[in-house]
Amino acid sequence: TGEAHAVAAMRRVLEVMREETMAPLANPQRSLGGLIGGEAKLVEATSRNDLSASLMGPVQTDAVARAMAVLERSATMGVIVAAPTAGSAGVVPGCVLALADRLQLDDEQVMDALYCAAAIGLNLTTSACVAGAEGGCQAEVGSAAAMAAAALVQMLGGTPEQALDASSIALSNLLGLVCDPVGGLVEVPCQNRNAIGVAAAFSSAQLALAGIKSLVPFDQMAHVMLSVGHALPATLRETAKGGIAQAPAALSACAKCGVCE
Repeated sequence: TGEAHAVAAMRRVLEVMREETMAPLANPQRSLGGLIGGEAKLVEATSRNDLSASLMGPVQTDAVARAMAVLERSATMGVIVAAPTAGSAGVVPGCVLALADRLQLDDEQVMDALYCAAAIGLNLTTSACVAGAEGGCQAEVGSAAAMAAAALVQMLGGTPEQALDASSIALSNLLGLVCDPVGGLVEVPCQNRNAIGVAAAFSSAQLALAGIKSLVPFDQMAHVMLSVGHALPATLRETAKGGIAQAPAALSACAKCGVCE
């Protein structure tokens, strides 16, 4: 049946997400471009010292480490789930799996959260955009943060209205984020932006669950994000012709990577 097929597909998604978030932590590898590799493990190590307690806290630290691990997995040609894109693939699994472990949720509950995230992603795909080339990184990491925020609300027993508020808040807080990959590679600044996407998702979910509403409803915020994305110049939409990609240090690192030779 259609339901059985959907459940089987989601189980496969969950299986891959668990692997992509954990393998780079156990066995870090340098990316093909040589710009990232091992950063996720460094973040994970802070969970055992005062940095985690003083700054992000244990669950968000875990979520960030897992999110960054996904970008390392992707950049070494490993299998990932694009959620919604390769460049933003770490935010949803990082958030969902870290909180699921904290709450000791079973697979069915985790999959329900992923269905919630997928619903937000579908709406953004059809009514706005999720591609950096069209809408900047706000369309990638911003959309991923909106998806993750809704999933976090779902996992913590929030209402559908709160999930949509969280998604709208996440989109608004990352509005205007440009896409400027160094050398055109999905490595820098993409990996760190997944960490920021996690932070946006966590804060947005907590605000919504605290009873804070988004003045602009989700559907309108999606259209706002699309219009802002179209207003960004081409140099700031995944062309690597502007932003961080054109900083002297970035150009020097790109010249040394050897991928384009």
